[in-house]
Amino acid sequence: MTSSSPGPVVVYGAYGHTGRFVVDELLRRGLTPILSGRDETRLAAMTDGRRDLEIRPARVDDPDALRTAVAGAAAVINVAGPFLDTGVIVSGAAVAAGAHYLDVTAEQPAVEAVYAARALDAEEAGVAVIPAMAFYGGLADLLATSILDGLTEPAALTVAVGLDRWWPTTGTRLTGSRNTAPRRTIVDGRLAPLGESPPPDPWDFPGLGEQVVVAVPFSEPVLLARHLPVDRLDSYLSASALTDIRDPETPPPPAIDDRGRSSQQFVVDVVAQAGTQTHRMSASGRDIYAATAPVIVEATAQLLDGRASGTGAVAPGEVFDAEDFLRALTPDVLTLRRDVRRAQPSAAAARS
Repeated sequence: MTSSSPGPVVVYGAYGHTGRFVVDELLRRGLTPILSGRDETRLAAMTDGRRDLEIRPARVDDPDALRTAVAGAAAVINVAGPFLDTGVIVSGAAVAAGAHYLDVTAEQPAVEAVYAARALDAEEAGVAVIPAMAFYGGLADLLATSILDGLTEPAALTVAVGLDRWWPTTGTRLTGSRNTAPRRTIVDGRLAPLGESPPPDPWDFPGLGEQVVVAVPFSEPVLLARHLPVDRLDSYLSASALTDIRDPETPPPPAIDDRGRSSQQFVVDVVAQAGTQTHRMSASGRDIYAATAPVIVEATAQLLDGRASGTGAVAPGEVFDAEDFLRALTPDVLTLRRDVRRAQPSAAAARS
């Protein structure tokens, strides 16, 4: 599939692990990336063998360089964490340049900070600002939007992320060291501190099997609370994945193919209890960092070709047709499964 763009797409943090996947995906889609970030030497190294790629180095503490970096861009994709340090600044530069802004943060405070900072100027500029347009956050929001489409009563929602392992990147470790704020979820329709609710029995992930899970909300509560009728949210992660990322000896993700992907398998499983029905939809695939690239590039393409509806600081499900968006990622990136039953409620509903 190819797309055309009215202007280039600046990738801030292009030389990072996820950034390289994003640049390659933009090129695959026929979009024009401009490589930006704080380290000019690492940016220049990315042009080896691809001399047609433009680089625009800029630090977040250098406003003039940042303005130059995003000048003329149709969109800016920020993949430079920690997003607590970059999200507000890079999104501000993008909006001032009249460009859409997207990032891949999993950090709740970073999402909230971008929403607060861009609440007015993004709408005035006629552009969309979409934080957490990634594996964590954005994918769950799109799945939940698809499930809850047409439902009028509040739902109890469970988001369970299954990983067979988690090889963290350097950026993930750095972000984790900065992200020390208490996690929040949705209780009685509002964002609230994460409580001490016991996790369910081992979660049976479609295609991945049963795994012990622990309560770990990422950026999805902040997204979901903006636009969906969610009365209660429970978010879980494979306990073994949490152990992996907390172990300083766990190595970074090893590439096993010519695209740089690891063999990691994932499932994002969303279950909604609404009335007498239980709705379930899951997305499975390979390598959370590699899969983030087509997710955020699909979002960028839809913003640029007019398929997105809406501007301002928004969640993915507010501006994209969730069904259409998810279908665009199958079968190359995601395998989707969907089920509706009148039987057992979700784990979240059972405890509410």
